[in-house]
Amino acid sequence: MADATIWWLLAGGAIVAELLTGTFYLLMLALGLGAAALTAYAGAGSVVQLLVAALVGGGAVNAWRLVRGRRPLPMPASENPDVNLDVGATVHVDAWSPDGTAAVKYRGAQWTVVHRAGQVPSTGAHKVVEIIGSRLVVEKT
Repeated sequence: MADATIWWLLAGGAIVAELLTGTFYLLMLALGLGAAALTAYAGAGSVVQLLVAALVGGGAVNAWRLVRGRRPLPMPASENPDVNLDVGATVHVDAWSPDGTAAVKYRGAQWTVVHRAGQVPSTGAHKVVEIIGSRLVVEKT
């Protein structure tokens, strides 16, 4: 079997493994394996093919890590207003219990409210900043 055929089979195997696992890095390694196949078509020796596979695949993995590392981390779903439409809403707290919770009427139901860590509970209007289970975490507006 020709060297290029082996490289193409390895690249196809990496793509199949990526589809089964969802690991994007396997696609980057498949690029290196495809580059080695093209190098085999060009008539280079086995050592050069291995070097090309390693350099292109490893370089693609490192480039992807750099690109991905520069992106800001996504917000947790409990704090993301795109996921929880209640984040950013305003509720009115009439009184706080000694345990640091309050009961408020919001969207036609009773909700338990807790204040954000590091803040002193006070009455009045509050903004929902996070939802933990069935509790609204609020901060004073």
